[in-house]
Amino acid sequence: MADDAGLQAPLCSEQFGSGEARGCRAAADGSLQWEVRGWRWWGLSKAFTIKPEGRDAGEVGAPGAASPPLSGLQAVFLPQGFPDSVSPDYLPYQLWDSVQAFASSLSGSLATQAVLLGIGVGNAKATVSAATATWLVKGELDLWSLTSKLDCNAKQWRLFADILNDVAMFLEIMAPVYPICFTMTVSTSNLAKCIVSVAGGATRAALTVHQARRNNMADVSAKDSSQETLVNLAGLLVSLLMLPLVSGFPGFSIGCFFFLTALHIYANYRAVRALVMETLNEGRLRLVLKHYLQRGEVLDPTTANRMEPLWTGFWPTPSLSLGVPLHHLVSSVFELQQLVEGHQEPYLLCWDQSRNQVQVVLNQKADPKTVLRAATHGLILGALQGDGPLPAELEELRNRVWAGPKKESWVIVKETHQVLDMLFPKFLKGLQDAGWKTEKHQLEVDEWRATWLLSPEKKVL
Repeated sequence: MADDAGLQAPLCSEQFGSGEARGCRAAADGSLQWEVRGWRWWGLSKAFTIKPEGRDAGEVGAPGAASPPLSGLQAVFLPQGFPDSVSPDYLPYQLWDSVQAFASSLSGSLATQAVLLGIGVGNAKATVSAATATWLVKGELDLWSLTSKLDCNAKQWRLFADILNDVAMFLEIMAPVYPICFTMTVSTSNLAKCIVSVAGGATRAALTVHQARRNNMADVSAKDSSQETLVNLAGLLVSLLMLPLVSGFPGFSIGCFFFLTALHIYANYRAVRALVMETLNEGRLRLVLKHYLQRGEVLDPTTANRMEPLWTGFWPTPSLSLGVPLHHLVSSVFELQQLVEGHQEPYLLCWDQSRNQVQVVLNQKADPKTVLRAATHGLILGALQGDGPLPAELEELRNRVWAGPKKESWVIVKETHQVLDMLFPKFLKGLQDAGWKTEKHQLEVDEWRATWLLSPEKKVL
């Protein structure tokens, strides 16, 4: 009996990624028996045992290895190590992203047909030189570009870029209706597409950084291109069937365009809403901090991302400015001393109550934690002029703000430092426990840094 028990004892085990481990046992004839389990992502969890007849046979049932067709598709369209090598929101985002790309491909074919019709394709009276000149003028605006800080609000800018792309294609659809304004219309459309190209490419890069979890950005980006190529191929095949049906029927063509545009916007919204960013930008920090001040709880990333506004708020708000130059805030030694007083952290904060605007000067030694505290400090000052419940110590300061003169803002700022000394460590720990990545952030911060030596409590070099 002891020998039989020894034969049944696992000798070793192995697993593929985070899948279920399989054990290896010794058989009666001395061979190895591996327990084979299916790839967990595809739901093949039925276990069975095989008896290999040599080294090659033992590799047939390697765990995590899908059937040859599935394995080939996985290698082409999914990152290596999927799903463990990417973020949990990868699959729902990519599925909806593929739907919107398919709809955009069909809309683009309708727009291209309209542009070709407008430049004279199929018109016997149109000359080659006139069509060439029109197309060249249309293409000149490809040299334009747009630069902006898109990392902070990648989801909002991604949605904006796709909606702008729909607007550009609508202009192309309508261009042949007004031949006199054709060149101006298609040139405006091309300018919009240039903006789309810059904003869409930049936000796609930011989302790739978010999705890649094993320093595999290149792999994730390559597989995204593979998926896009497949979707565009499908769109091309459908377009070849669709265009002959709508050709010669402008009303039907425009109706198809509006349907595809509605599908495109909806799929984009679902794709962007599926994203769960674990880093804090101003919008997410504002939501999380407001909930914490009112209820004493920190929202987890999934809940906060679900509540984050997507249609508005992607423009920088004037209420909070991080990394402003020091010379914008002070013009005399007295003003500098007044600004520094009470600031023991490596940042200086100026609050304009009349406009509810907070400007923050960052020290050369300011790290992401300091920036996060400065942003939290600024948003708390803004909350003092708003409605809603606050902790007792902040409620007292709010009453003083409402009752006192505006010129005593620096006194309130000094006292909020003391409140923040107790509140921020708890808030920071709550963020970390909830799953937020506090070692980095997506707050919009300018490049200005400063040093100051005037502090009665602590010198900042």
